[in-house]
Amino acid sequence: MPLVVIGINHRTAPVDIREKMVFAGEELPEALRELAGQPGVREALIVSTCNRTELYCFADDSASGAATLTGTGPSVDSSPAAADPSLALSAWLANWHDLAAHRLDIDQSLYRMQGSAAVQHLFAVACGLDSLVIGEPQILGQLKDAYRAALDQKVTGPYLNRVMQTAFSVAKRVRTRTRIGANAVSVAYAAVSLAKTVFEKFAGHTALLVGAGETIALAARHLHANGLGRMIVANRSLARAQELAAEFKGFAIGLEDIAAHLPEADIVITSTASPTPVITYQAVKAAVRARKRKPIFMVDIAVPRDIEAEVSTIEDVYMFTIDDLQNVVNENLASRREAARDAEAMLATEVALFEQQLKTLDAVPTIRQLRDDAEAIRSQTAEQARRMLAAGRDPREVVDFLASTLTNRLLHGPSQRLREAAERGDVELLDAARALFAPDSTDST
Repeated sequence: MPLVVIGINHRTAPVDIREKMVFAGEELPEALRELAGQPGVREALIVSTCNRTELYCFADDSASGAATLTGTGPSVDSSPAAADPSLALSAWLANWHDLAAHRLDIDQSLYRMQGSAAVQHLFAVACGLDSLVIGEPQILGQLKDAYRAALDQKVTGPYLNRVMQTAFSVAKRVRTRTRIGANAVSVAYAAVSLAKTVFEKFAGHTALLVGAGETIALAARHLHANGLGRMIVANRSLARAQELAAEFKGFAIGLEDIAAHLPEADIVITSTASPTPVITYQAVKAAVRARKRKPIFMVDIAVPRDIEAEVSTIEDVYMFTIDDLQNVVNENLASRREAARDAEAMLATEVALFEQQLKTLDAVPTIRQLRDDAEAIRSQTAEQARRMLAAGRDPREVVDFLASTLTNRLLHGPSQRLREAAERGDVELLDAARALFAPDSTDST
C-alpha cells in the first residue's frame, strides 16, 4: 500500500486553473470524508493553497474502481489502468470541482507520484524546495494546518501520521543544518532587513509606509513582526490606508500630508504607482533639520521613483532604491539555491531512512498475531497443567506434559506449512524459515 500524491502547482498550471482547484475552508471537511471513502483509500489528506492543490492518500496497490467518476457515483473501470489508484483519485478531484462544466482538462497539469517518489515530494514541499520562492516557510505551516484538518475528520491513520510527522521533523532538520531559509528573498523583506543594519531594534521607532499595495502590506507585516513601535500609512486613497493601518494599529494619512509627518519617521518605505515623486528633496531636508540630524532610513521600491533622486545626497539619510534591493534579493536567491542542493542531498538520505523505518511497520501485525496465537496456546496449556496438578498428578509428569505440549502446539502450524512449502518447491519460504529459526551459532546458551 503506497503513498499516492496527485496535484497541481505553480509550475504545472496557470492561476486560472489553480483557482478552480482550491478547496475552500468550509468544504474541506466534507471533501476529506468523501476522499477517504473512495475505493482503496485507507487514509487521506488535502493540501490546498494559492500555489498548489494536492491529495495525499495511503491507498491499496490494487485500488481498482473509479477511473471515471460521475455525479451519481463511481463507475468501475476493469482495465489494468484502473488498478492505479492515482487515476481514480484524479477522476475524483475533477469530479469534485466539476471541471467538465468548466470545460477544463487538467490531465496535462496533474502530477502523479507513488511510493518513494511521493515521500520525496512531500519532504521537498515541507522544506520549501518545491515552492515558488525557494525555502519559504509558509508552506510548512500550511501542511500542518492540512494535517490538523485531516486529524479532525479522523481520516488519517498510522501511515499518514508517521509520514507527516517525519516530514515536519525533516523540514526542521533541513532548516537547522542548511541555509535554505536564510536571507531575504522578497523586496519587502529585503527592505526590512536593510533597516536592521541601521536600527538595532524597531521597538522605539516609527515607520512611514507610502502606498497600500501588496509590497507595502508585506513590508508592514515584516516590520510589525519585528516589533515596530509605530506605523503611519500614507496613500492616495485614505480608505485603503486606513484599512491597512488598522490591521497593525497604525495611523492613516493622505499623500498630501506626508511632508507634515515626515519628521516623525525613522523608516520610510515607498511603493506607489505615482508618475512623479511623492517625497521631495526639500521635504526630506526639512524633516532632517526638524529631527536634529537623527538618521532616516529610506527605501524607494517604486518605478518610476517615489523619492527625488537628490535625497540620496542629504547627510543622515540612508537611501536605497529598488535596484539596491534587487541585488540583495538576487544574491540571497543564489545562496538559497546552493543551500537547496545541500537540502536535496539530505532528503535522499531522509527518504531512505524513513522507508527503512517503515519496513518495520510491515512486520508489526505479523509479530502481534504471532504473539497473540502463542499467548492463547500458552494460556490453554497452562490451564490444562493446573487441572492436572489439582487432580493430584505427579508434578514431574505435569512439567513434561507442559513442555512437550507447548512445543508441539507452537510448532505444529509452522511445521505443516514448511512441509507444504517443500512439496511445492518453495525455496524462498524454506530459506526464510532457516534464517528465522536456525540456532544462533554465537549463542553459547
